[in-house]
Amino acid sequence: MNTKLPKLTFWRGAFIVTLLFGAWATYIRVFHGLGASTNLRDEFPWGIWIAFDILCGVMLAAGGFTLMAAVHILNIKKYKPIARPALLTAFLGYLLVIGALMFDLGKPWNVFRVMFTWQPRSVMFEVGWCVMLYTTVLTLEFLPIVFERLRMEKPMRIIRMISVPVFILGVILSTLHQSSLGSLYLIVPNKLYPLWYTTALPVLFYISAIAVGMAMTIFESTMSARHFDHALEAPLVRGLGRGLLVTLILFAVVRFQNLISTGNIKYAFMQNYEATFFWVEIGLALLVPITLLAIPKIRQNPISLYLVSIFVVLGFVMNRLNIAVTGMERASGVRYIPKWSEIAVTMSIVGVGIMLFTLAVKYLPIFTHGYPEPKKSEAEVAPIHAIPLPAR
Repeated sequence: MNTKLPKLTFWRGAFIVTLLFGAWATYIRVFHGLGASTNLRDEFPWGIWIAFDILCGVMLAAGGFTLMAAVHILNIKKYKPIARPALLTAFLGYLLVIGALMFDLGKPWNVFRVMFTWQPRSVMFEVGWCVMLYTTVLTLEFLPIVFERLRMEKPMRIIRMISVPVFILGVILSTLHQSSLGSLYLIVPNKLYPLWYTTALPVLFYISAIAVGMAMTIFESTMSARHFDHALEAPLVRGLGRGLLVTLILFAVVRFQNLISTGNIKYAFMQNYEATFFWVEIGLALLVPITLLAIPKIRQNPISLYLVSIFVVLGFVMNRLNIAVTGMERASGVRYIPKWSEIAVTMSIVGVGIMLFTLAVKYLPIFTHGYPEPKKSEAEVAPIHAIPLPAR
């Protein structure tokens, strides 16, 4: 029997090369430790593996709790067609966050100790428990998709019986640890640069997670429509665009009101490294997206919303990197530049996430729901050829 091998494209080749570099970096990390595999030091112990893989990873997976809350708790059923892809992103995101955490821990085999060594006054303890519990909840939320594919009716009925409390628990846990990630930095008032240190960090982390959750849902819906040959749910994307505009305005009000009330706004106009990165963050996350979304013609165009979602995601990724890296460098006296192995591990994790998402969409009913969808008019969906994105 002649088995045809997959065609080697540019992106598949890049993925293989990335995995090879990631495997070599993993070998260095496991057998030679953090010192050999990172540019971290005692003065600067948290780098890109925390800043991007953890802080950004959890934020980028926020679409799961945002859409689950909208569909199953607020009963906004119209968003059901895009709830499963958002859930898949969240589920894979948290699995990869846990995997990334194993790289940063000095002794990763001791991670289970958080279950038995109780530190109720520790924010890190709360974050650890919330991540474990929420990953369990995401597993329970994701299981019906697997059971549907395997036609396992009885287990699916059992999961559905407990689905409502599971969804509520998931939203509560995600709310707790999305905000608690900001709380981690409340203990360093003399180390985090004033442009980012504020007692409102937990609130800002939570609002930004909701914004990025909607932006990521717009992004993945558009990309999935392009690469998996199904129509884009244009009305749903437009609804997310309206919600995104409101959320960004709320974040901007809280952010600048806090900077003005504390007097820290003056640091934004200094000619230094931190101020430059601050305005790049504000431009990408707030100024450009809010300006574009305020124009009705742009807000109603799915392709424009796709581009806006990229700005939002990049802007808030910059926000997390500024808090974890840029804002901590001056006090530590260290200019941190990630080592090649740190970047290789991070890129490998991203690549594995994309691969798993593709396989899940191919073999699981992610874009179907086990029942016939009502017919939609041409105005309600955007045909695939109308989305001018990079070709496969």
